[in-house]
Amino acid sequence: MRIVFMGTPDFAVRSLQALLQAGHRVTLAVTQPDKPKGRGNKVQFPPVKQAALAAGVPVMQPLTLKDPAVQDAIRAEQPDAIVVAAYGRILPQAVLDIPPLGCINVHGSLLPRYRGAAPVQRAVLNGETQSGITTMLMDKGMDTGAILLTAACPIPPDMTAGELFDKLADIGAQLLLRTLDERQAGRLPGTPQDDALATYAPMLTKQEAELNWALPAQQLHNQVRGLNPAPVARTVMAGLPVKIYRTAAGGPVKGRPGTVASTSPLTVVCGDGTGLELLEVQPDGGKRMPAAAFLCGHPLKAGQILAEKEF
Repeated sequence: MRIVFMGTPDFAVRSLQALLQAGHRVTLAVTQPDKPKGRGNKVQFPPVKQAALAAGVPVMQPLTLKDPAVQDAIRAEQPDAIVVAAYGRILPQAVLDIPPLGCINVHGSLLPRYRGAAPVQRAVLNGETQSGITTMLMDKGMDTGAILLTAACPIPPDMTAGELFDKLADIGAQLLLRTLDERQAGRLPGTPQDDALATYAPMLTKQEAELNWALPAQQLHNQVRGLNPAPVARTVMAGLPVKIYRTAAGGPVKGRPGTVASTSPLTVVCGDGTGLELLEVQPDGGKRMPAAAFLCGHPLKAGQILAEKEF
């Protein structure tokens, strides 16, 4: 099958690689423009661009898909299907109309739940116990098209968003291959979504990273794992801004929210009277480390108020 692939992050790379390994002819990869990253603002290729170039697949990085010249370039590939996985933009109708088998999206949730830009992170943030992949026949809306196939995936209580991304990327790649086979055979027309059941997953913001110790420990634990690997939950410890990568919800403790209840393990009082154990942290300008290692250079005492700011 001739395919134009659209995607940007690591999540999409698994689907691209699966298509190539299955023998599909990916004639073009469309991805977001290169962007500067890190403290040195060094320009880095999106993961899909790196994977496509390594496989000898031509790459196009348009600023917009609304450009008629871009649409003509995609049309010239004569794709049987356009496959989209975390590309990052809604496709205009002119692009949706190009492939005879349609534009097929690999989405990281069980639609119609968690439509939008951050379905994986939002599911973890909200403490969901199940997620999954939906392959969808795209239309002009945001994740509103007909459902083709689904595959569910459990979310263990300590799984991070990054770990769930990896698991769903593998599931999505295999579900995509099944979808294309069924679609090509004419056995998969699609099932309309029930809009009444829809929920939304907007893009994460840096403001959501601040830990509010007045909240329950379990909610904060979900926040930490849902924001790992980015943008990463944060607080203030020993006067330093600190990123929090790993936690565990503990048992009952006494004290004002934000107070250090114990240093072994490092446990902070939360708003519901239970403690949040801080397991892995990263001080501003430093490396990720176990909380015990942080305490060696930045001692805290039980009863000390952890954060300098009120929420």
